[in-house]
Amino acid sequence: MRGAIESGRFFDVSGGIAGKGGFLRPEPLGCRCWRKEAQLYSLACSQAYQSLLASAPARNRLPGKTIPEGKGSSFRRTWAGWALVFASLFLWGVLIQAAEPAGRASLLSNPDFSLDRNADQWPDDWPKVNGSTWESEEGHHFMRLRADTPGETILLYRAVVLPSPPPPAVEVRLRVRHEDVQPGKQPWFDARVISHFKDQAGQTLKPEPLAPAFRGTFKGWVDKSFVAKVPPGAHLLEIMPALFQAARGTFDIARCEVMPATAGQLPQMPPIVASTTMVPADPAKHPPELRVVGNRLQNPAGQPVWLQGLCVDSLQWSAKGENIQKSIPVAIERWQANVIRLPVTEVFWFGRDKTQKDGGLAYRKIVDAAVEAAAGRGAYLALDLHRFGAPKLDHAEFWKDAATRYRNHPAVLFELFNEAHSISWAVWRDGGDLKKAAAAKTDVNPTENRERTVGDQAVGMQALLDTVRAAGARNLIIVGGLDWGYDLSGVVRGYALRERQNGLGIVYSSHIYPWKRDWQAKVLEAAARHPIFVGEVGCPGDWKAFQFIPPSARITDLDQWSADVLGLIQQHQLNWTGFSFHPTCAPNVISDWNYTPTPWGRLVKAALAGEKFALKKIR
Repeated sequence: MRGAIESGRFFDVSGGIAGKGGFLRPEPLGCRCWRKEAQLYSLACSQAYQSLLASAPARNRLPGKTIPEGKGSSFRRTWAGWALVFASLFLWGVLIQAAEPAGRASLLSNPDFSLDRNADQWPDDWPKVNGSTWESEEGHHFMRLRADTPGETILLYRAVVLPSPPPPAVEVRLRVRHEDVQPGKQPWFDARVISHFKDQAGQTLKPEPLAPAFRGTFKGWVDKSFVAKVPPGAHLLEIMPALFQAARGTFDIARCEVMPATAGQLPQMPPIVASTTMVPADPAKHPPELRVVGNRLQNPAGQPVWLQGLCVDSLQWSAKGENIQKSIPVAIERWQANVIRLPVTEVFWFGRDKTQKDGGLAYRKIVDAAVEAAAGRGAYLALDLHRFGAPKLDHAEFWKDAATRYRNHPAVLFELFNEAHSISWAVWRDGGDLKKAAAAKTDVNPTENRERTVGDQAVGMQALLDTVRAAGARNLIIVGGLDWGYDLSGVVRGYALRERQNGLGIVYSSHIYPWKRDWQAKVLEAAARHPIFVGEVGCPGDWKAFQFIPPSARITDLDQWSADVLGLIQQHQLNWTGFSFHPTCAPNVISDWNYTPTPWGRLVKAALAGEKFALKKIR
């Protein structure tokens, strides 16, 4: 492994990883889901990291601290060890500064594999890993990756420290060919070029660049390129040509350049087609409109309505969703839910993800179909903008459009923001400068994922509510608290939102998990004054998938906790949706797409069917 500094402005550090391993498949952050794919990649990453660390000098090896990749994820990295490796490479790059030619355009050194100054029969700055060879053909050099063992990962790791200030974008230029690349156990196990932007703390930033993938055979050289926006705070670009757990195949790389790019080179997103108000397919089947009366919900006849249901996940990480149209009827008809919580994101809504080419049209139609699937069965749907941190202008833009689309639909409730955290109650309500000390708040609960708030200004929950009302939508509003959506104590201390004259009222939301304490102060005091929607409540069977929760915060009586939290909900008639009605999003209530209940799911299904649970212990 070697590093290089070019023109005194940027650094390139390199390493290699080979073996049965790999990196986590790119997923949108901001999800508590511990998916089975992530479990698979977790083991792969652990093995890959050990391989890299073993190849480093002994002085670079230090036991590190396990850092969570996201809430519910078992993805572990030893950042202290990484930091030492990168520091060593950084210094080595300084030492060989004079060896690098001046004026090279690529930010990645030796992009065409032609340099071998030390005559060691290997291209400078590129790692030497099992399954890789340095080849020559008609006077041109290239790297060959060959996998003969199914599930093997052969990966060339390079990392570029970006110039300061970084460019608005980077262009990655590739020249590749491939032969008999057969996918492995998952569709994305193939030949591909993986890349990630990271900040100085080593956290992966969004949006992630494209990962060009190659399958089958193409014997001629082909040029590929893509331009990726450099996220705010980006310090490092990792780029990794790889045969990633493919069944077999050969992957040749003749060029891998990273070039500074301008904002004008970025792909232009399709123009946003503003939503028009949805016309219900069969309004006679829809449930009646709800309004807030005291701390309860009522229909137009003055009858109380208690919302009890399930959180149907996947549209927060997938533009296509996973079994949404199958899951909603099962949730309502077989599990007896009368409300569906549907997490979505503004990125997919407006078609801004790299996988979307239609401006979000298909995604919005999926949400439309979900609304009809629930409403047509007499159930409600809580549209959850599944974001974390602080509300931003992007989120207000989303609600301007979504509120117009579902304006005054009796079955659609608007959940403004998933989980706010790390801000004060004043900023939570009114927005403000996130850089100021007054904006910060120390959360009591552990960090539950690594989605970062990008930007300096928050708009506040009140602005989101006002955006909905300005669109002419009177729909019921759901607003989550602080500390990862759990803490509602500020609502009773003067920070409650102001409803507008045309609104049906505000419901406050809390997310309850077995590491969150003080139900009385954080939830029940607000429940005495306002309707409460426990939009997420879940209990894992054990702590294996939740290593990010420190041992001091873990309760030992998970089974009793599960009964107690359902007893709490029933005793106080808190509206709720069990988390999660997806088999690989933990803590999940189903174990497969046959909707087989997990142990936690059996309790949820029983509660939805009317079984009573005793509250034996307030947590």
